[in-house]
Amino acid sequence: MTKTLFTETVTVDGGREGTAISADGNFTVDIAMPGTPRAKKMPEATSPEELFAAGYAACFDSALQSVGKIEKAAFESKVTANVSLLMGEMHEYSLAVTLEVQGSGIDQDTLETLVHKAHQMCPYSKAISGNVEVTLKVSVN
Repeated sequence: MTKTLFTETVTVDGGREGTAISADGNFTVDIAMPGTPRAKKMPEATSPEELFAAGYAACFDSALQSVGKIEKAAFESKVTANVSLLMGEMHEYSLAVTLEVQGSGIDQDTLETLVHKAHQMCPYSKAISGNVEVTLKVSVN
């Protein structure tokens, strides 16, 4: 049986050129597409892809650390998510993601194994599985 741990609610008014506000008011951000007049006027504004990248990187790094605990592997990690907006024929939009995972205090082979297990555990990875191409790049410092 699945148990809901929590639900977050954000309302956007104005789409890709609007404002996002959380239900509790703790999160407010202006949204603008890179290169648009709004983005030039509001350099602190972000894009939906940047918001997705932040959430995915945070979620994936947490999943990776959880897998590390399960496997009894202590290490430090940092995840960078690169989210690209793609346009195909007939204005069919899609996303592509590259996750760059850096680890220290661990060997390359072990980290790669843990990253692939984290990819199976991460809720973001599960949500987009089969719909978004995800490339995993793993390196050890």
